[in-house]
Amino acid sequence: MAGVRADIRTRDGWAVRHAVLTVTDAAGEQVLRAPVDDDGSVRTDEPLPAGSYTVLVTAVGYAPAAVTALVTASGRADVGTLELARQDGTRLPAPGPWTIDPAHSRVAATAQHLGISSVHGRFTAFGGRIDIAEDPEKSRVEAVIRADSIDTGNALRDRHIRSADFLNVAEHPDITYRTTGVEAAGADRWTVRGQLAMHGLVRNVDLDLTCLGTGPDSAGAQRAAFRATTELRRHDFAMTYNQVVAAGIAAIGTTLKVELDIQAVQGESLPSTPE
Repeated sequence: MAGVRADIRTRDGWAVRHAVLTVTDAAGEQVLRAPVDDDGSVRTDEPLPAGSYTVLVTAVGYAPAAVTALVTASGRADVGTLELARQDGTRLPAPGPWTIDPAHSRVAATAQHLGISSVHGRFTAFGGRIDIAEDPEKSRVEAVIRADSIDTGNALRDRHIRSADFLNVAEHPDITYRTTGVEAAGADRWTVRGQLAMHGLVRNVDLDLTCLGTGPDSAGAQRAAFRATTELRRHDFAMTYNQVVAAGIAAIGTTLKVELDIQAVQGESLPSTPE
């Protein structure tokens, strides 16, 4: 089948529905101009003469992207997926409330074990709200995690983590995070400053946040995606249990690497029908 094939996406995979694809030949003459469809795709049927072409994709609010495409004797060029980055790299989603969707989010932590491998865990029950302000640096986040929802894939280990040696979920059932400030840190990147309450103690914790983009789901609801990371020290939260094996090595590392993959839905609540 002849023609040009291309898919236009944001960095997090959303279709850029208002993008336009332009193809120019080696002499700089325009030979094709086509808008993308609702799926962010371009599919043309008119064959092009064999040769090298420049494919340029433009869309309002995004930086242009250009690639070189080789048209074969069949008259077809498969460009593949082109990712567009927002022109204003420090822009956040639209102002207003965004509700965290636990079904499409992940709260995970990794600790070293015996100094040679890692133990991975995640919390399965959590929720929260992101309030994007007109002035992005005044945006706020509030989140609550159920401490007893820890899941490391081992029931015996999970019971120990829930015990007084670590999270002590009987006395401290919730882990909470509330922002105290937001600062731009580069293209699509932010430093979120906040207070983490865990194990009965409150500590200042900064998150390195990347805004991955926004887009509609199949029901038309607007969604935003974020990724955030930080590192915690167990001793800061009085979790000092530290069994030492015969070789003199701590069984569990003193630091935790925390990774958050968050998807939020625009509005005060989640859709009644799961996406």
